[in-house]
Amino acid sequence: MPRRLIAVLVLTVTVLLVGAASLYAFDSKSRHHIADGVTVNGVDVGGLTPAQAREKLSNALLKPLDRPVSVRYQGRRFTLTPAAARVAIDINGSVDRALEASQKGNLFTRTWREVRGTELDARVEAKVSWDRAAVRQIVRRVKTKLTVEPRDASVDLEHGNVDPITSKDGQAVELDRLRHDIKTALLDTGPRRIARIHTKVVAPKVSTADLAKEYPAIIVVNRGAFSLRFYKDLKLQKTYRIAVGQVGLETPAGLYHVQNKAVNPSWHVPTSAWAGDLAGTVVPPGPSNPIKARWMGIFDGAGIHGTDATGSIGSAASHGCIRMLIPDVIELYDQVPVGAPVYIA
Repeated sequence: MPRRLIAVLVLTVTVLLVGAASLYAFDSKSRHHIADGVTVNGVDVGGLTPAQAREKLSNALLKPLDRPVSVRYQGRRFTLTPAAARVAIDINGSVDRALEASQKGNLFTRTWREVRGTELDARVEAKVSWDRAAVRQIVRRVKTKLTVEPRDASVDLEHGNVDPITSKDGQAVELDRLRHDIKTALLDTGPRRIARIHTKVVAPKVSTADLAKEYPAIIVVNRGAFSLRFYKDLKLQKTYRIAVGQVGLETPAGLYHVQNKAVNPSWHVPTSAWAGDLAGTVVPPGPSNPIKARWMGIFDGAGIHGTDATGSIGSAASHGCIRMLIPDVIELYDQVPVGAPVYIA
């Protein structure tokens, strides 16, 4: 082989070896820097060494999170402190993944990318952790403080109180939304870390309107005042003068209900000593029947009926029943269904 050809071959090999060594050295150096175009949670770390990237990410991502989260609702505040939240970001792992992303391709493609100044489009997501128990705890505090149970409408008929306890809407915290908003605020690097509390109205099971439909008619008898008050849809409609049972045959006190009704009823005479020869008999409608016009039975033979003994109204004169003037009992009868409550005091 001619010396000149040998010299050319040696030179060529030398150039190739020097070029390869240069490429390797350049690539080796690039392995200790993050490639341009690499971001971690939106923070540009391109061109930085791992140490520089760690410092930049700590300042940009971690330090802003070392502030309390304020949970607010109409002037009320609940605070989740940094110590309780224990937010942590995997800075070291994020930098390692950024370096891995920088090594995309082979020796030649990496070198060519560096020479041309082409940037990668590599987005690394940093792993973020926080104390979930702390979030649950503040959510429970908010729930305890802001939850308002709805109030059902009711009436205390056992004590003759017809004035209704009105229904009232309750309030519930939207817990899933609150948990989400607190987590979002925990990771917010902006100047204000605020989570707003949202609530919803909780309707009662029994509204005042529902209660009025349940009690379309209520009768309240005051024996001492010789009065009968009629309530329609829980509102006082009219007060009637009545007669009640005489001494020894008192009208029974308590809460009862209309058990049966009749127009121009027959009188089923009780088997009592005061009934005399009529005891146990049935007196048909007519002049001799003292139960005039209407009958509303309430308890054990006692009931509300009409009377033509108008002078007895306003006194204790009956044998246990409640007497009303005939026009009054006719008027009342059509408005009171079977089952209507009757409270006698």
